[in-house]
Amino acid sequence: MGSAGTRRGGARGTGRLILFNKPYGVVCQFSPHPVRPTLAGFIHVQQVYPAGRLDWDSEGLLVLTGEGGLQHRISHPAAKLAKVYYAQVEGVPDEAALGRLRTGVMLDGRVTRPAGARLTQAPTWLWPRQPPIRSRVHIPTSWVRLELVEGRNRQVRRMTAAVGHPTLRLVRWSIGAWTLDGLLPGQSREASLA
Repeated sequence: MGSAGTRRGGARGTGRLILFNKPYGVVCQFSPHPVRPTLAGFIHVQQVYPAGRLDWDSEGLLVLTGEGGLQHRISHPAAKLAKVYYAQVEGVPDEAALGRLRTGVMLDGRVTRPAGARLTQAPTWLWPRQPPIRSRVHIPTSWVRLELVEGRNRQVRRMTAAVGHPTLRLVRWSIGAWTLDGLLPGQSREASLA
């Protein structure tokens, strides 16, 4: 184990797998960022790297490992490892909008893969976000649970915007069988590779 500021490189991977609840505003990198906090301020295990990403303005589960095969399995769309997200969106999507999310929307000239999409209540396990989302008195918000097997750049946000319901808050709950259960923002724990 080394300090967060030490070099994270190395030729050999590690069999460790870390589950991390990435807070809002944190950038998914270990190298310094000019204005935002990074993983180095939270993860003090050497030779682990994010398997996939979460944008700085998204929250929730991030898996880190040094096993290249596992990183590939988690992040590559061909693996079809389901990822569950909770999106707080502007307005209340009707069945037509949800149907479009389920069957796919056009992004960058390609239709997204079929996805699970349904309205839900705000998750009971959810923590308050700092800073809070912007609110508008005359525009209600609602929560959509989405299950995807691909991970294009800002995909959930772009999908909900494409059906007329921009995402205000986005939290990833699970990747495959790994979940956020018991992790508050900024907390991490080791998990089984199986």
